[in-house]
Amino acid sequence: MASRMGYSSTRGAGEIEGPVPVIIKDIIAEHADEAPFLWHLRDLAVSAPHYDLADLAELDERVEAHLDGLRVAGDAGWELCVEQLAHNEAGEVFAAAVLALESKNIKRLERVLGVAETVPETTRGFISALGWVTPQTLRGTGKLFLNGGTPFVRRLGIAACALHGADPGETLASALDDDDAALRARALRAAGELGRADLLPALRKRLDADVEADPACRFRAAWSAVLLGERGPALERLRVGIVSGSPYAGRALRLVPRVLDSAALRAWLKGLVQDPKWLRPVIEATGAHGDPHYAPWLIKQMDTPEVARVAGEAFAMITGVDITYQDLECDAPEGFEAGPTENPEDEDVALDPDEDLPWPDPAKIAAWWGENKGNFAAGTRYLVGAPVSPERCREVLATGFQRQRYAAALELALTAPGEKLFETRAPGHRQRQLLGRTGQAA
Repeated sequence: MASRMGYSSTRGAGEIEGPVPVIIKDIIAEHADEAPFLWHLRDLAVSAPHYDLADLAELDERVEAHLDGLRVAGDAGWELCVEQLAHNEAGEVFAAAVLALESKNIKRLERVLGVAETVPETTRGFISALGWVTPQTLRGTGKLFLNGGTPFVRRLGIAACALHGADPGETLASALDDDDAALRARALRAAGELGRADLLPALRKRLDADVEADPACRFRAAWSAVLLGERGPALERLRVGIVSGSPYAGRALRLVPRVLDSAALRAWLKGLVQDPKWLRPVIEATGAHGDPHYAPWLIKQMDTPEVARVAGEAFAMITGVDITYQDLECDAPEGFEAGPTENPEDEDVALDPDEDLPWPDPAKIAAWWGENKGNFAAGTRYLVGAPVSPERCREVLATGFQRQRYAAALELALTAPGEKLFETRAPGHRQRQLLGRTGQAA
C-alpha cells in the first residue's frame, strides 16, 4: 500500500526483509509542486495581518510534509526539484535548497546557488531555506558560505547567521566595509538583528560613507543604528528617507514612530497630514507609536474607504481590539474597488495592500471606544491593548498576529539595545521553543 510519503513496501519469498521503496513518480511530483506553492503562501503569511503563530505553525507543517515526501524519494525527489528549477521561481529554489543543504552535497548546492544568483528574484527562496533547516544542518556548511569565494555566497552566509541568531564574529565586522554593496547592506542589517552594539561606531561611519552611495546600505546602516540605541543622525536619516519617498520608507515607518516621544511625533505628523498623499503613512505611524490620543482621529479615518482598513489595523495595534472576532466589522462600501479591476484598460495592476484586513464599522468602533477609553491613558504608548513593556512584548509574540508580533519584536529590541531581534519568520515550532510555550494562548 502506498504511504503518504509516496512509496510502497513489498516483500516476497526469499527477499531481504524490510521495506523496499518503490517510487511513485506522480505522488513525488505532487510533493515537488506543492512544496513551492505552500512556501509561497507562507512567504505571504509571515507578514500577513490575519496569521498568528498557531496559523503559521500549521502552514509550516504542510510545507514540511511535502518536503518530507521529497526527502523519502531520495534521488528521484532531488531530480524532480532540479526540473522545477527551470521555472526560475523562489518557491522552487526554496524546496531544492532545503534538500541540497540537508544532503551537504556541494554539487547540489552549487546547482541551486547558480539559479539563486543568476535570477535575483529567487534569492529569497534560498535565504528562506537557510532559515528553515536546523542549525545542526548548517554546521560546517555555514562556514563554507561565510568564507565563500564570491560576495553573493558570503551574503547568504551572513543571512543564515542572522536568521538563526548566530553571531559570525569578525566576518560580520569586515563585511560592513566590503566593496560589494549587496553584501555590505546585508551585513549592516545583520548588525542590528544580532544586537552587535559594538559595531555602532562602524554603523555611524557608514552613515556618512553611504550617504550618496547605495540606498539599501544607507537605510540599513541607519536602521541598525537606531535599533542599537542611536537617536541622532541615524534617526534623522530614517525620517528624511520617509519624507523623500525612499523605497525603504515603509520599513522606516515601522521603526521611527516607536522611538519618538509623543510631542516629537505630533509635531512631525502635523506637518505631513496636511498633504492627502501622506494620510496613509500618518495612520500607520500612529499605530506604530501606540498613543491612544490618536484613537478618535483614527475612527474618523474609517469613514474614508481608501484608508478605512489600515485605520482599523492601527486602532487595533493600539487598543488590542479584534475587529472581526468582536463583531466590529462591516461590508465593503458598495462600488469600492481596490487593486486591479476587471477593466482591461486599467493600467493599475497593484494588489490591494489591505486585502486581508477587515472593514471596520466606524459606528461600532466608536461605541466600543466610548465604553473602553477609560482603560487607556493618553501619552502612554500601548501595544495591542497594554502599555509597552518587555512582558507585553513577549505576550504579543506568543499570541498576536504576524504584524503585531513583528512590532513586539522591534519594541523588545528597542527596550534593550544589544539584544537580538526575535525572528518572527522562523519556522513556527522553533519560535514556540524560543518562547518557551506550546503556541497556545496562556
